[in-house]
Amino acid sequence: MAARLFSRIARFTLVIAAAASLAGCGVNSIPTAQENAKAKWADVQSQYQRRSDLIPNLVATVKAYAKQEQDTLTKVTEARAKATSIQISADDVTDPDKIAKFQKAQGELSQGLGRLLATSEAYPELKSNENFLALQSQLEGTENRIAVARRDYNEAVREYNVTIRTFPAVIAANVIYGAKPMVPFAAAEGAQTAPTVSFDTPAPAAKKGAN
Repeated sequence: MAARLFSRIARFTLVIAAAASLAGCGVNSIPTAQENAKAKWADVQSQYQRRSDLIPNLVATVKAYAKQEQDTLTKVTEARAKATSIQISADDVTDPDKIAKFQKAQGELSQGLGRLLATSEAYPELKSNENFLALQSQLEGTENRIAVARRDYNEAVREYNVTIRTFPAVIAANVIYGAKPMVPFAAAEGAQTAPTVSFDTPAPAAKKGAN
């Protein structure tokens, strides 16, 4: 009886020791860090979707006052369609090529929006239109939210990547999870600059020969 009890206690002790050992190897910390990074990526996508939803109204408003800017309007519409067609799930954040395509498409849309907003400088009635001003304000706020979401995502990715590369969690990362590093959001320089919304653009240069 005593021997059987001792055996049970010994097995229980081994189970506890094994659980503690696995916890120390990152069995719990790795999925926690991973889910946090995935949640932050969802926030990034949510803010980009918010921006995308504002664009049709912006294009329609500008078109009503600046029909001659059709080329710019078309390019923004096309850039939006391309950006929204690239869907990146949380499971794709370890794929550098997919992330690069997403970043490139969103960067091109940002540049197109910048050009579109800049054209309004030539149309005083558009600049004073209440709907346009409201959209301008919402876009500005959304760009700020995008910047915060990208920053938070990058920090979560950094924490996850450090976790899976640091001893002893690296053991569980390789043996149990087969964990791969996640890709931070690092768009090309200038590609993710928020669209200009202040309209403080320089006046066009005078033509030669003008009096």
